[in-house]
Amino acid sequence: QYELSAFIRDITHKKQSEALIWQQANFDKVTGLPNRHMFHNRLEQEIRKAQRTEQQIALLFIDLDHFKEVNDTLGHNVGDLLLIETAQRLSHCVREIDTVSRLGGDEFTVILLGVNDIKIVERIAQSILKSISEPFKLGDEVAYISASIGITFYPSDATNIEDMLKSADQAMYVSKSLGRNQSSYYTAALQADAQQRRLLINDLRHALVDNQFVLHFQPIVDMATGRIHKAEALIRWQHPTRGMVSPLEFISLAEETGLINEIGDWVFYEATRWTHRWIEIAGQDFQISINKSPVQFMREDDHSEWLAHLTKLHLSGHNVVVEITEGLLLNPTEQVTGSLSKLHDAGVQIAIDDFGTGYSSLAYIKKFDIDYLKIDKAFVNNIETNANDMALCEAIIVMAHKLGLKVIAEGVETEAQRKLLRDSGCDYMQGYLFSEPVPPEAFEALLKAAALVVA
Repeated sequence: QYELSAFIRDITHKKQSEALIWQQANFDKVTGLPNRHMFHNRLEQEIRKAQRTEQQIALLFIDLDHFKEVNDTLGHNVGDLLLIETAQRLSHCVREIDTVSRLGGDEFTVILLGVNDIKIVERIAQSILKSISEPFKLGDEVAYISASIGITFYPSDATNIEDMLKSADQAMYVSKSLGRNQSSYYTAALQADAQQRRLLINDLRHALVDNQFVLHFQPIVDMATGRIHKAEALIRWQHPTRGMVSPLEFISLAEETGLINEIGDWVFYEATRWTHRWIEIAGQDFQISINKSPVQFMREDDHSEWLAHLTKLHLSGHNVVVEITEGLLLNPTEQVTGSLSKLHDAGVQIAIDDFGTGYSSLAYIKKFDIDYLKIDKAFVNNIETNANDMALCEAIIVMAHKLGLKVIAEGVETEAQRKLLRDSGCDYMQGYLFSEPVPPEAFEALLKAAALVVA
């Protein structure tokens, strides 16, 4: 019995020793992050996987700015605390599939997987820069540092670990030379794109204050009467030097920076201001459609300010339609559910934009109070020549009507498309056949023309 217990203790001690040796060999003792050895192994594995799956990997090489000053003035113990806090901040900025490592000193790396969209890399890099620039509360001391980041891609920039590290390191020194607290790409073209993106974000911050945004309105025609019954409000950015900037360029930036909340409020107030004017022309049932980003639903908002504004203008909730995407309702949070309920209770109607192009889960239609489905123009484009697209449009219309919903077809450009959709029972249409999005003065002229088409 004694010999067995001694044997078990010996085996246990041996395993614990092996685990400790493995831990010390692969993980940084200060931060607990994977060390240089583990980083090499991890990146080598991911490169092999990427070769099979044809996925792209991004490597971020991060060097802390002014770390030496903190270490020299506040001491190595405080310096270690800063490194530990940095490791935690970096880990919070990346996804679960990514790997943060400490190479040594004040150098860190991040391996980002499956990044075929450069926006993912840019978003994470900007998140890291913002996080590291926040004050570090280290015991009784407060330290301020920043980070310089170099970014390289496998396989476009390099095809092995050594070359990836070398190119990421070179890009990092570009960030240092540009004044620190920024990221740079190894590839000149990507660097130029990133610089352009940052300039656009900076300009976007001033656009609202400087009254650079304008609204255009696209008519939505009632097929039963042939008259304009609604309009979709579409934002445009009149940049002082670039001219008209497409929403495709700046809306995603507004979402990433959080500016979409202020911009979204401006769209609502401006659109309803025009609605109040146009009701005298188009009648009390005239509606304005406003797109609301999923990001806007993330903030605490009971829409009381919006609803108070409608009351001030002598408008009802029925004069407004909020357009949302399918993705918002796939796994809705309590915040989303509550927000939609508040809008519905106030009489505001809800439209699902680009219906059929997203998740195509029909469960949410039963769960939420949806009023309109908007058939995406991708289906409308080919209904004259593609029987499947025509069948899909007909199916959406029949299903919507069975559920008590109305249907709006987007992107109607030809008379043949209009006739096919009308004969299928489509309730409303919008598209270039009727009018492109136009400034408010031009839209008002369309309203005054009384009848836009003959149903």
